[in-house]
Amino acid sequence: MELIGSTLTSTYTRPKTGHFLPSISTMASSYRNAQQALAMNPSANLWRANNYYKSSGTSPTLASIQRENLDLVRAKTMFYPSNRTALTTRYTPEDWYKSNQTNYRESESSRKSAERLRRDAVRLMQNKEQLTRRTQENTSKNIGERLNDIVFWKSELCHEIDNMVTEIASLTEVKKRLERALAETEGPLKVSQECLYHREKRMSIDLVHDDVEKGLIKEVEIIKSCQERMRRHLDRAVAQLASNRAAQHELERDLSDKVSAQRIDDRCHHLRNTSDGIGYYRGIERLDPSLSLPESWSKFTDDNILHSQSERGGSHKLRDEIEILMNTNSNEMWNQFNCVNVAFSNRISETADAKSSLQTHLAKTLQEIFQTEMLIESLKKAVRDKEGPLKVAQTRLEERTRRPNVELCRDNPHHRLVTEVREIEDTIQKLQERLVEAENTLQTLVMTKVTLEHDLSIKANSLFLEQEKCMSMRKSFPSMPRLVGFT
Repeated sequence: MELIGSTLTSTYTRPKTGHFLPSISTMASSYRNAQQALAMNPSANLWRANNYYKSSGTSPTLASIQRENLDLVRAKTMFYPSNRTALTTRYTPEDWYKSNQTNYRESESSRKSAERLRRDAVRLMQNKEQLTRRTQENTSKNIGERLNDIVFWKSELCHEIDNMVTEIASLTEVKKRLERALAETEGPLKVSQECLYHREKRMSIDLVHDDVEKGLIKEVEIIKSCQERMRRHLDRAVAQLASNRAAQHELERDLSDKVSAQRIDDRCHHLRNTSDGIGYYRGIERLDPSLSLPESWSKFTDDNILHSQSERGGSHKLRDEIEILMNTNSNEMWNQFNCVNVAFSNRISETADAKSSLQTHLAKTLQEIFQTEMLIESLKKAVRDKEGPLKVAQTRLEERTRRPNVELCRDNPHHRLVTEVREIEDTIQKLQERLVEAENTLQTLVMTKVTLEHDLSIKANSLFLEQEKCMSMRKSFPSMPRLVGFT
């Protein structure tokens, strides 16, 4: 590959074969002279102007040595990278490739986690929906069957049966409210978990364990604790409903037996010799199928009534506990919800202030970068302006070397010219050093600008996640009546 700015030199020699093109006489003579000069001094640069090198003998002059050194410096400048490129290079292609692969793996892992969470959530919703529907159908069916079975009630059992039916309906209504309240907590729980998930997308220094994150974690724990307590009371309600229905069933069976006994006795009382269906039942007088005495028969009914009253008392106490539980859970969730919202507001305000400060510093940094670039241009111009005086001084020294014989005197003008050349070279060196410092400062300012811009993007991302993603979802938090089971 040919590097731009490099000096290409070529050497031409006469071929050994005899098939060389015939030359014109003037061209041939010049060609021969060039070959002779090349043979006498192989290191001579024939492509340069002859009037540029005029010195006695073959020893190089001061001007030629300086020009050769300048060519070496330019060659090194062409083949080595600049300081700016060396300073801004931070990573290798392998680091770049590994970073991309890491990002791909993290993206695939997050997508798989999201898919797994979505499948689990859908399966959980379907199972709970089926369980709730089946429980409601069984409850309605059992209540309907129990209510349809009540046809004839006796006076000593009708009052307790009515009270038990009322209690079962009340407990069932409280149980449904508890189920609705439990279902309502799924929304806030999902919102809190989504807020935590979205806040995990914060980048770099903004990924902190702040008050908002602590509040969200506590909110998730409170909601899960409330759900666990409601599930326990829901299980107790289901068990209590079963006990209530068992007591009602005993009462209804006792009532049914009494109705049957009344019907049989009434039929026997109305039997006549002319009645249909009468016949002989030989040996029936020897049978005694009695199972109770009048005292045990009365005690059996009294025990059923006492058991029903006991179950109703436990059911009433459970309903009071469920009411207190739903109100307590609602207050806890709302208090934590308000605390998290306050923490969100404070965090958003802090992030907005930090973003505003970063924008101010970025504007100042951009202004300083502009001024530093103007300084670099001024220094480069100052260096270019010194090229003319340096050329004049060096040309004067070179011209004065042509003075003949004794006129080649080291006089005051010679000393002054040498001093002038050294002063100009020292000035150029100092300007170039200051130029390097200015370029380094510019690189530092550019790096600072990049850091500020990156931090600004981080703050903007955090504000977007907290304002647009999280706070917009938290507006759908259920109201207090819905959290206690009312529609």
